[in-house]
Amino acid sequence: MSKVQTSFSLDFFNLRGKVAIVTGGNRGLGQAYAVALAKAGADLFVVSRSEDWQETKDLIEVTGQRAVFFQADLSDRQKVKQVAVECKKEYGRIDILVNNAGTIRRAPITEYKEQDWDDVMEVNINSVYLLSQEAAKVMVEQKSGKIINIASMLSFQGGKFVPPYTASKHAVAGLTKAFANELAEYNIQINAIAPGYIATDNTAPIRSDEKRNAEILSRIPAARWGETADLMGAVVFLASDASNYMNGHVLAVDGGWLAR
Repeated sequence: MSKVQTSFSLDFFNLRGKVAIVTGGNRGLGQAYAVALAKAGADLFVVSRSEDWQETKDLIEVTGQRAVFFQADLSDRQKVKQVAVECKKEYGRIDILVNNAGTIRRAPITEYKEQDWDDVMEVNINSVYLLSQEAAKVMVEQKSGKIINIASMLSFQGGKFVPPYTASKHAVAGLTKAFANELAEYNIQINAIAPGYIATDNTAPIRSDEKRNAEILSRIPAARWGETADLMGAVVFLASDASNYMNGHVLAVDGGWLAR
């Protein structure tokens, strides 16, 4: 019998006994990532800026998994560093980190405010670096771990009216590769998911613009906006043993947008 026949099992996708941190996990894509990981068997440490997390708590607990919630504004660097400490204190380990939290502000480049640039970069890249660094310290001791960054179509393209968002998402892709190069020897894999155009609160202004909405749909081969559920399989894959030989990769889940 070949090694292929004997080595693969659907248990590779099972996350029983794992602990996952998800930032921005109380709504939208973050909620979908948290619930997907719980359905696969992980216990959750969910970070959110607000304390409006009852819906996410209910969705996780119905799976039979545990959910701990931590309120933090990730523009506060001390709070960012606390996340890994509190998770380790609560669960004793960190197996998975999903750096989902992000912010976006729109304005023409000639009118873009310096403060808006700083605010977006602080949350979208500085917090990702700092939290990944703190989680990596725990994972190096464990000799295992998965860090999943959330990139974007604007990790590949320029976009319009969102210069710091574009810059930060390009940086997320680069940071993913940099961490992967250094941490692979400790059995830690760092990859990123680049969602396409997904129906969330962040994209509501675009979807409400009839002309812009039509332009976007005309370029998506799938001919629809993505749903948060479309990202759930990708996060479980990257969090599980099924992706143990994938490192430093940015996985686009975009309905074919980049292929067009």
